[in-house]
Amino acid sequence: MKCPFCGVMDNKVIDSRVSKDGEAIRRRRECMDCNHRFTTYEQIEEIPIMIVKKDGRREVFNRDKVSAGIRRACEKLDISMNTIDAIIDDLERSLRETGEKEIPSYVIGEQVMQKLHDLNDIAYVRFASVYREFKDVNDFVDELKRMLNTGAKKDSPDHG
Repeated sequence: MKCPFCGVMDNKVIDSRVSKDGEAIRRRRECMDCNHRFTTYEQIEEIPIMIVKKDGRREVFNRDKVSAGIRRACEKLDISMNTIDAIIDDLERSLRETGEKEIPSYVIGEQVMQKLHDLNDIAYVRFASVYREFKDVNDFVDELKRMLNTGAKKDSPDHG
């Protein structure tokens, strides 16, 4: 590891700790030449998740793009950024756990819709209106009916 102060490659690790989230190892190093200390992080190099779009195009999974869509759906609602980040972390983890190199975009959309449905009905309907490309108010009403029917089953004594 090259010293960021003097550029010499000779240094020693003086302390190693697992990061708070357990995803990386933090190492304190000391340059053997200039004696400056610096920190490095070691983490797993993850293979990018490729998303197959409706039109067949492929693109790398983009957390920021998903986050923007969820943030937009949650706008002006009492939903914290920590909750949104947790949804995205959970989504990314579940996509990686499939072991698939390519994942259809609808899988992501459906998972986000399910998470929002469990979190907040308004956020769910907002996201669904964009994701399902509602053409008119009838599409919107149909989705509301579907959501209300699902909610009624969830809350009934027979299903709870």
